[in-house]
Amino acid sequence: MTVASPRLAQRVQLKDKHIITRMMEIASDLDDVIKLGRGDPDLDTPEHIVRAGQEALGRGATHYTNPIGIPELRQAIADNIVTHGGAQYSPENIVVTPGGQQAMFIIALGLLDPGDELLIPCPGYNPYLQAAELTQAKLVEIRTSMETNFTITAEMVRQHITPRSKVLVLINPGNPTGSVIPPEEVSRICEVAKEHDLIVVSDEIYARITYDDHRAQPVAVLPGMHERTITLSGVSKAYAMTGWRVGYFAGPADLMPALSEIHHAFAISTSAVGQYAALAALTGPQDCVEEIRQTFDKRRKVLCAGLDRLGIPYAKPEGAFYVYARVAATGLGATEFCERLLADGQVMIFPGRIYGDYTDDFARMSLTQPVPRIEEVLERMEGVVESIRSERSFE
Repeated sequence: MTVASPRLAQRVQLKDKHIITRMMEIASDLDDVIKLGRGDPDLDTPEHIVRAGQEALGRGATHYTNPIGIPELRQAIADNIVTHGGAQYSPENIVVTPGGQQAMFIIALGLLDPGDELLIPCPGYNPYLQAAELTQAKLVEIRTSMETNFTITAEMVRQHITPRSKVLVLINPGNPTGSVIPPEEVSRICEVAKEHDLIVVSDEIYARITYDDHRAQPVAVLPGMHERTITLSGVSKAYAMTGWRVGYFAGPADLMPALSEIHHAFAISTSAVGQYAALAALTGPQDCVEEIRQTFDKRRKVLCAGLDRLGIPYAKPEGAFYVYARVAATGLGATEFCERLLADGQVMIFPGRIYGDYTDDFARMSLTQPVPRIEEVLERMEGVVESIRSERSFE
């Protein structure tokens, strides 16, 4: 196993943690803070899933399981992937992990050697940046912008490829941006991956949460991609199960034994009760997923309408449960704006710098509060924005 770089702790402390820590310190002295920062749905796990977990505990599901997951769950995952347009996987080539984030680190440790290049969208999910540090791989950030609604394109990928390029990460729908890569563009990106012999990590954790006519295209099912794709997902987002900590990855048979052993060393196995709850989620009634999606959709429309009134542009949120807003339109950089909004408006959102954004213009707003609270957020934000703009007019 690769020894972690001593720069990792320093980077986390200085680049990421200090922003969140500072905001947490501000929030600790305030009352009634409305939090739209974390990617943790406020919705309760559906009752039938909770009940399945309780029943599993009653049956004694309090021990280690098969290291890669109980067979019934791995079969359910394989069936679920196919049901939603993905590739066919044998249950033996699926590993159940304590959340999708741990799956990501396992994949990085198994695939990347020092000096290998990990290509990721920028902005993107910040632990991928930490994974590059952990493995001493070189992080190659593919910068995106409002011009493509923060989605990467095949041409962007091609421009960043070198002889050291090894792994390309696709996060679709995107975090923090909420954008969805058009299916035809996913196909073109895959052609580039095949041309340059890249392994693709397809992060599909939000694939069940899309809006309007947008659809997240599974990667491994595309021609020639099954043998070079690792599909990463889980039950946290679509079933409001973040605290159960159940994710998974599925991949080619030649890669899975080594990746399975890394997982085994990290976790022995994923929580037994969580696995049985996830089994109930995937095999039980699916109406709850649509209800959760519709709830986020209503919140999305309310928040976007409010941002329009405030004159704050944003990336079109096509999936996930985030709105990536260009708060720099208020006259302040995103980091300063987020701190000001928290101190003066008691609203917590996170600046895009946390997600590797190369500008300090955008902030991620999570749809993790009910509509009345989002409306209150907009009222509070309006007061702060008016105050900022008034101050700027006198400068």
